Amino acid sequence: MRALVYLGPGSAELQDRPAAQLVHDDDVVVEIVGTGVCGTDRKILLGRFPARPGVVLGHESVGVVRETGPQVRSVGVGDRVVVNPTLYCGWCVPCRRGATNFCRHKAGTEVGVDRDGTYAETVTLPERFVERVPAGLSFRGAVLIEPLACVLSNVKAASVTFDDTVVVLGAGPIGMLTALVAARQARRVVVAEPDGYRLERAREQFAHVVDVAGTDPAEAVVKASGGERPSVVFDTTGTGLDAALRLIDDGGRVVVMGFDDTYSVPLRPLQLTNRGIQLIGAGDYRADVFPVAVDLAAELGAPQRTGTGTGAGTSTSTGPVLDRLVTHEFPLERYSEAFLALGGLTRDDGGGGDGGDEGSARAPRYDALKVVIRSHTGPVGADGWPMSA
Repeated sequence: MRALVYLGPGSAELQDRPAAQLVHDDDVVVEIVGTGVCGTDRKILLGRFPARPGVVLGHESVGVVRETGPQVRSVGVGDRVVVNPTLYCGWCVPCRRGATNFCRHKAGTEVGVDRDGTYAETVTLPERFVERVPAGLSFRGAVLIEPLACVLSNVKAASVTFDDTVVVLGAGPIGMLTALVAARQARRVVVAEPDGYRLERAREQFAHVVDVAGTDPAEAVVKASGGERPSVVFDTTGTGLDAALRLIDDGGRVVVMGFDDTYSVPLRPLQLTNRGIQLIGAGDYRADVFPVAVDLAAELGAPQRTGTGTGAGTSTSTGPVLDRLVTHEFPLERYSEAFLALGGLTRDDGGGGDGGDEGSARAPRYDALKVVIRSHTGPVGADGWPMSA
């Protein structure tokens, strides 16, 4: 099969690899239809997030079951499924108390990081990490289930309530999903973004969007909000903690979401204690969050009537909100074009998290919102799934 293999920072190539096969009785072989390009994938290729050279990249994946082991009961051949790439052992102390996201045996199990991922034609996974896609959910909606699980975990960690004012730094896919989910609970949600393309997409969906290009994002958001500071800030960029700490109101919560191993910021503990600020890192999502993301995707992936929406904005589009977030698709052999649409892979471009790097001298320029790399090359239906699925 064809697979996109990570060779080291700045380098990846398509290789021929053995097709996925059943190994254990509870294994499932999935024919990959497509995989969303995650900001983490780009960070790996930029050398800003660690991964094992030689691994097949990709983890935000959906596909069709092609083979099952004799013990598999929850899915069958021909089922449309979504991959849960956050593997866990189930028997260590954190797993037994339900904290599967902090499994102590993650080494070698991180799909697309140190275990072969889904920028490929097939993949083998244990049954419990493969879930059926709800009937009627389009391919584009389904491919956002895994990012939605990440967002649900972080919004839950922030304990957002109806009296909260929320600011989301970054209007990339994770930022947009965070704003959509937070808006279901919060009093008001503001999205801050420096990139022109993503600003336009955010304004299609949300009523409160602030352009922070060429300015201090904290000052720009406070000014646009009439001097009011938010009670919750989500930094989806991975490089906006400094701005978030200057922006947050006393007694507020700052949730750090973006991944960038090269970013650091000086932190004075007194800044937190005197102002009562909570700094929150949620980590990966727990196993019980993933089914919730599947159900929510089915809701957000349903067609919407003109003038309706999630309560977050003013969009009049009739398409499902999740489908509108996926703006580009590329076949596997054109993977370099997929990354180019998301700012490219120039290592000195200042980083650029999910929503851009507010602190960089030269942030990446985006030509897409959510990009999907398709492994399946055959004919597809109106819903984006293979005609045979």
